This record gives sequence, C-alpha cells and structure tokens, in this order.
Amino acid sequence: MADPAQEPGLVWTRDRRTPRRRAPGVEQIVARAVAIADAEGAGALSMRRVAADLGSGTASLYRYVAGRDELLDLMVDAVRGEDAPPPPTGDWRHDLADVARRLRAALLRHPWLGPELTGRPALGPNSLRQADAALGAAAALTPDATLASCAVDTVAAYVLGAVAGELAEAQAQRRTGLTEDEWRASVGPYIRKVVESGDYPHFARRVVDAEDPDATERFEFGLACVLDGLAARLGD
Repeated sequence: MADPAQEPGLVWTRDRRTPRRRAPGVEQIVARAVAIADAEGAGALSMRRVAADLGSGTASLYRYVAGRDELLDLMVDAVRGEDAPPPPTGDWRHDLADVARRLRAALLRHPWLGPELTGRPALGPNSLRQADAALGAAAALTPDATLASCAVDTVAAYVLGAVAGELAEAQAQRRTGLTEDEWRASVGPYIRKVVESGDYPHFARRVVDAEDPDATERFEFGLACVLDGLAARLGD
C-alpha cells in the first residue's frame, strides 16, 4: 500500500495519519519547524534538523510530511492561523487597513514568512480564511471581483515591501552589533561632511530638517497613501 505522505497532490487534500504512540504528530512537527525558522531562518530548516530536535528518526517524519516543501506549506498555514480575521465592519478602508496591520504583525513575528508568501500559493484553510476576509473587505470598495483582487494584491505588496525594509534594518543591526544610536554616532562624521559639501542638497535637507519617524509611523503613512490611491482609482 502506498504511503499517504508520499502520494502526489496538495497536502490539504490528504487525510492526516494518526501518530504512533509517543511519535510526534504533524502539529508537533510543524510547531518545531516554525520555532527553528523563527530563531535561525528558513535556511536552517530541514527534515533531519526537525527530527533531531524532536528526538525522532528522520524517516518517521516522512510518514506524516512528504518533505521540506510540504512542511513549509504547513508552517505558512499554521502561522496564518495565529490571528483570525475579525468580523467585517463594512467600512472597506478600516477593514483593509486591519488586513495590512495583521499581515505586518505576522511577518515581523516570523521573518521567514514573507519570502514563502511571495514564492508559493498559500492554499491551506487558515490562509484561505485570511484571503477571503481581505477579498470581502475589498468587495465593499468595488463590486468588480477582478478589481477587488487587485486591490488586495496592492495592499499585500505594500506590506511585504515595507516589512522587508524593517527586517533588513533589524538584520543589519544584528550583523554589526550596534544599536541604532551607536550606528548613527559611528556614521555621524561622514554624514556631516556630506551635508557640508553641498553636493547633495535634497539629502542634506532631509538630514537637517526632516523628522525621523519610527517604523510604525512610516508604515502607517505608506498604508494611508495606498488606501488613498485605491479610493481615487476605484471610487470611495
């Protein structure tokens, strides 16, 4: 008899096997994999590593999960289920903003999630629930299903890009070992020379005159611009 975990097709279309006594089940496997990826990045993830952390043989994991790609599908859906969509308010702007903020929070909790969302379709039940809520919010803006889908994609693309920048800053801080204030102090003399040179007047104006909003303030400004654009394009 063929092993169900090895049969072709989506993981969502197959029945899950009941784990043997004391053997890790799918939920335990996925939870351990998420913890590894959160702490060390998706590059550290392998079936062998998950099995070792669970004190199990690698072969036993393949009884329940076909491989690393399927494991990532399960991980994505697991973390997308951490924050259930609230009931719609009927106010498209409020509801799409909520979609954006909850997605940002998930991406910041799980830095590996962004590349997985852009690299593969998320078709698990939790992911579909999130997508359905987002499309429902956009439906209050436009009855056109194509335009509603494009609106959701636009908001998601903004969030993914904005959070990628936030995560890159955090990674650079970890790599250098410097706090934000320490980094600013280290580059301060160079920046002063750049400003005083007069060669970059607009950059100098930003350094001298502009305020320095934090990541959340920058995110909210960009989100408001995206929503304003959707209102202007599709009619508010």
